[in-house]
Amino acid sequence: MKIVLLSLAGFLLGSIPTGKIIAGSMGIDLQKTGSGNIGATNVLRTTGKLPALLTLIGDMAKGSVAVLVARYFEVGPWYEGLTGIMTVLGHNFSLFLNFKGGKGVATGLGVLIVYAPLAGLTTVIVWLLTVLVTRTSSLGAIISFCMLPLSIYLLDAKEKLPISFIMSIIVLIRHKDNIGRLIKGTEPKVGRKA
Repeated sequence: MKIVLLSLAGFLLGSIPTGKIIAGSMGIDLQKTGSGNIGATNVLRTTGKLPALLTLIGDMAKGSVAVLVARYFEVGPWYEGLTGIMTVLGHNFSLFLNFKGGKGVATGLGVLIVYAPLAGLTTVIVWLLTVLVTRTSSLGAIISFCMLPLSIYLLDAKEKLPISFIMSIIVLIRHKDNIGRLIKGTEPKVGRKA
């Protein structure tokens, strides 16, 4: 019962649409502007740097808080990770947005920073470096999360590998359209206004 409640709480927490709330406070419907995504990248394109930063922090906090709560209840690494994954799924399929949402990158990073700190930090660094070099947020997400299982294997406990594979698969599936645009060379760059 404890695991079920933590999973449901994680999904509910993840469902809070940080970006939509922040953009909405500025009179912008994020789902009808730019890419239609509720994440920090679309907030940056449609509202500016500060709202995007607040969105990034808020979305990461959802993932971190979920894992911290699971850890408080001493459910073990597998169920901590499962709670984190449920939070990412809540962000991606929000209860408050008719099961639509974001791509789970920031929330996933928030999960990792608490769940597997060294691997999480590595994922953040790879994402940032890729974005800085290519100016393409989606490519940063794809590369960093593809490398996540290797980071877990080298820097953390092997028992966390299944969670890392699941998280990587979720992020890749949510980026399938971006992958298509990357192949075609039509993926928007970071900083381009919507």
